[in-house]
Amino acid sequence: MKLSIELTLTPLKDNYVPTIKTFILQVRELGFVTKENPLSTQIYGDFDNVMNKLLPLIRKTFVEEAALMLHIKMVKGDRSNYEPDF
Repeated sequence: MKLSIELTLTPLKDNYVPTIKTFILQVRELGFVTKENPLSTQIYGDFDNVMNKLLPLIRKTFVEEAALMLHIKMVKGDRSNYEPDF
């Protein structure tokens, strides 16, 4: 089953940029189709494969940081080629 997932990491500290950059670089290394914009990172791939690789990264990030939020949106299916039709 294909999965589209959107992540927005929000470190709760003044110097938040290094944490976000590190997280995005590690997401890129997971080997999935990714798209980035100033507000979020999207990942597209097989559900089990994405979750098996992404969850350990999320756990590692939570262990390393004192306080942060991670907003996750998940959609069944591969929406990587979505184009608005309106």
